[in-house]
Amino acid sequence: MASSRDRQRKLARAKLDRQLARRASAARRRRRIQAGVGTALILVLVVAGSAWALGAFDREPTEDTAADEVCLWTPQNTEGNSNLKDVGEPATTGLPVTGTRPMTIVTNQGEPVSVELDLATAPCAAASIAHLASQSFYDNTKCHEITADGAVRCGDPSGSGLGGPAYSFYDENVPDAPEASPAPSPSPDDPPTYPKGTVAMIANPPGANGSQFLIFFKDFTTTEPRFPIIGKVTAGLDVVEKIGALPTVDNGAGEKVKPENDDVVIQSLTVGEPVLDPASPADPAPTGTPTPEASAAPEASASAG
Repeated sequence: MASSRDRQRKLARAKLDRQLARRASAARRRRRIQAGVGTALILVLVVAGSAWALGAFDREPTEDTAADEVCLWTPQNTEGNSNLKDVGEPATTGLPVTGTRPMTIVTNQGEPVSVELDLATAPCAAASIAHLASQSFYDNTKCHEITADGAVRCGDPSGSGLGGPAYSFYDENVPDAPEASPAPSPSPDDPPTYPKGTVAMIANPPGANGSQFLIFFKDFTTTEPRFPIIGKVTAGLDVVEKIGALPTVDNGAGEKVKPENDDVVIQSLTVGEPVLDPASPADPAPTGTPTPEASAAPEASASAG
């Protein structure tokens, strides 16, 4: 008959065996769970990697509207300048940027003056003038100056030099200044900065262009170009030369630039449809904005051009 101590040993051994068995079973369960989780994680990573490779996590494509904007119009302070006239603003997108656009100026001085606006180098000026012409902005206004630089200054309904629309836009095509040289002045063999027949914007301050423009009736050369060229006269230059030959008087500011009889009147100014450049391979879809050099945004001000 087994002694009491032997029975106790057997009971303790049986208890230990049961504990070891439970621990082993629990360890097997943990390993199965860990294996399952690992397999699931690997599967998730594989699926996610495949989706990423196929572009599932790419952002939705957004339309690049900035690339379509050709021009930017800066509002001007009409309260600070009563000479400004609010006629709305031109479009900023969908503007032609190649080819030319015809402009016709009818004055009381003779035959119409025909101008070819250059859409490739001055798309914003062309868009602005076309917009203003559609609003009859220029009709029955005066060319209020015959400048010392050899140009007729027009496009200000107020005749003060401060008038224009309620927006401004940037310089686009200012000629490069000539390179510095030992000569005290440009060589007579150099081409003029502004050849006779050139049409250019004029603004005060420079860079805040509005509606005012110059038509040069003689060659003008300068070491400091500041007028952005927008086109050229194609017919009627003799009329511009006739206006340029008119006598002038003091404009009230000490400058002898005002036509003596103050009667150079633009009866109408119209702008035709764009004429595409035959060398252009496609329709002139806008491709960008003017360069910073030509388009530094001016502060809104009471001045106009």
